[in-house]
Amino acid sequence: MAATATVNGQNLPDGRVNDRIENYTKFWQKDMGKEANVDTENRIDSYTDVVNGYYDGATELYEYGWGTSFHFSRFYKGESFHASLARHEHYLAHKMGIKAGMRVLDVGCGVGGPAREIAQFTDAQVVGLNNNDFQIGRARKYTQKMGLQNQVSFVKGDFMKLAEQFGENSFDAVYAIEATVHAPSFEGVYEQIKRILKPGGVFGVYEWVMTEDWDPSIPKHKELAHRIEFGNGIPEMRKLSVARDALKNVGFEIEHEEDLAARPDEVPWYYPLEGDIWKAQTVWDYFTVWRMSWSGKLVTHNAMRVMELFGVIPKGTCDVGEALKVAGDSLVEGGQQKLFTPMYLVVSRKPSN
Repeated sequence: MAATATVNGQNLPDGRVNDRIENYTKFWQKDMGKEANVDTENRIDSYTDVVNGYYDGATELYEYGWGTSFHFSRFYKGESFHASLARHEHYLAHKMGIKAGMRVLDVGCGVGGPAREIAQFTDAQVVGLNNNDFQIGRARKYTQKMGLQNQVSFVKGDFMKLAEQFGENSFDAVYAIEATVHAPSFEGVYEQIKRILKPGGVFGVYEWVMTEDWDPSIPKHKELAHRIEFGNGIPEMRKLSVARDALKNVGFEIEHEEDLAARPDEVPWYYPLEGDIWKAQTVWDYFTVWRMSWSGKLVTHNAMRVMELFGVIPKGTCDVGEALKVAGDSLVEGGQQKLFTPMYLVVSRKPSN
């Protein structure tokens, strides 16, 4: 029997997990510190390994800092962190018109937080798609605990092969929350989504993109995008217009689009990443914000080193944690300079004919 690594009660092949996490950081080490996007072509070709290696190491760190919904959101003044996440998910479902009885696919579902929330909000049947075994296991565990296993299910699959897995015209609606940025191309993944939608079906996405103010010919802009790629396991960051054009090119009819990060909100979407405890919206959010402060990062880093030393977490997790530090800093910088948005919202429809 193969040796296994136990991570939060789940047994995974030890060599596979350790190798993928270690290979993720090695994959980038030769690229960081050089001219940005040196190895972009290789990252795109190896997107499955890049993304899986990242999430093998980052999933538990995400849950520690963010809960089970791995995405950003807008904030109202005084609104709690978790309330804002749920509202962000409800807003997407509302704009898409998801209703009871619809069969809906969550592309890149993480550990299923949004799938469970949207299922409860709409009474739809939600299928979560993920290519990472570890995340699927955790998603099923949380769903069972909430008693939603008859309404929310999870399958392993590659979002670049959706039609092959599900068949054409098989879903009433498809959504993706900050997930399709991991695809080797927008057109490739959007085409797959269009094929599995029924005629007249709706696709809603919160997309990670660089804004139109981002200019790759400016070294600082290009370097910022590269740090976002490294810190978040992304093969290639692209401009907002590339996503819009990709949807149109594959035949979607855009019904609504908006960069929610461009709204003049008093509380910016990136505030939890800044680590300023005085900005915490509620008492309960204090700890969430503290974890991104210098002292919170120091405590977390040292705790991970000890856990990795004793085999509680897979080898290489600390290195992924270092990547997450780069991620936080680069996303805040991108948000402050209006060069990056994690919430370019587009609702589009497959033609009825």
